[in-house]
Amino acid sequence: MADQQNKYTGALAVLTSLFFIWGFLTSLNDILIPHLKAVFTLNYTQAMLVQFCFFAAYFVMSVPCGYLVDRVGYKPGIIVGLAVAGGGCLLFYPAAGLHSYPLFLTAFFVLASGITLLQVAANPYVTVLGNPDTASSRLTMTQAFNSLGTTLGPYFGSLLILATAVKTADQIAGLDPEQLSVYQAAEAAAVQQPYLWLAAVLFGLAAVFSLLKLPSVSATAPASAQGDITATRAEQSAWHFPLLVLGALAIFVYVGGEVAIGSFLVNFLGQAHIAGLAEQEAGKLVSFYWGGAMVGRFLGAVAMRKVHPGKALIFNALCAAGLVGVAMLAGGRVATLAILAVGLCNSIMFPTIFSLALTGLGPHTGQGSGILCSAIVGGALIPLLQGWFADRIGIQHAFFVPLLCYLYIAYYGSRCARQLRFSNG
Repeated sequence: MADQQNKYTGALAVLTSLFFIWGFLTSLNDILIPHLKAVFTLNYTQAMLVQFCFFAAYFVMSVPCGYLVDRVGYKPGIIVGLAVAGGGCLLFYPAAGLHSYPLFLTAFFVLASGITLLQVAANPYVTVLGNPDTASSRLTMTQAFNSLGTTLGPYFGSLLILATAVKTADQIAGLDPEQLSVYQAAEAAAVQQPYLWLAAVLFGLAAVFSLLKLPSVSATAPASAQGDITATRAEQSAWHFPLLVLGALAIFVYVGGEVAIGSFLVNFLGQAHIAGLAEQEAGKLVSFYWGGAMVGRFLGAVAMRKVHPGKALIFNALCAAGLVGVAMLAGGRVATLAILAVGLCNSIMFPTIFSLALTGLGPHTGQGSGILCSAIVGGALIPLLQGWFADRIGIQHAFFVPLLCYLYIAYYGSRCARQLRFSNG
């Protein structure tokens, strides 16, 4: 038993690198959005097409990826996912060189398709590598390293991508052909070089994983709370489990709310009545938003060994809703601190919802994971919705969209707490 536990510990340690890298890549979108918005003179709705194309890949690719993982296994799925994500990073080079926004959007979709496969393979793999009773805690801990990536991504992205101030449309019109060529080359290089390095890292990780020997486990979900239900529903699909269906909606609104806040932070903090920061300085503060999630996940991984995950979800969601409300109504430092503190509340939400929704699925775990990852499409639609409102009622008031998202998550937490308590009763 000790040897087996050590084997799982080593596998979990290796898997944390995946959570880190896709967190780093995802949070870079928050830096590229204001950059591309300025370069291509986009409104908020147009700029949010970045997140639309990125997270739409989860909806389009998650279920096929779930079936792929069920057929070939976790490890091959991880290797393919890394290779596809690396190919997406390479597409940023011609997109920047050709100054093509549609090609940028294509690159985001391909990159996210690879990350989707990684999510579908790695998240349930973590839940089955160990004691089912600590699945939420284990997934929270690995997600903490995802948050480490999302914390470092905006900081380094700000240094590399937002280092050069983007000229306005009038300033660009005043450049002669030679100056315009130099300016466009500099803007392209600011994006090309970071993504070339990221492509190299992803392909390198694919090679490493192809050489590693990871433990082979069956695709079964944690069944501590509903093991008897799994046995009686073996012939049904994952769609017959209420906690999965409601959990998919919770993932939809959680990812949508979290991504929407991150996507608007640079522009929000640039508002004169909020913080009045330049893009690069505001971009660095985005790291505090994602860093709060990292700190919260490390703390949550310990606390949730004693606290019911449903109750923890209720508490964090209500705190997040309250902080967003403060950011909508206040200004200056109060609004700045409130919106950044939402990241701390986000910390345990995704892994907790994910593990609760998979409870008792048994042989339907792969399908369930695919459904949950499809729900990440909320990151495509909710920021776009918030962008539409921001163009009409202002960026600050448009934060009512993620506020409503957090209220639903609090409801889901209460539903899980009641249903799982009844199942155990």
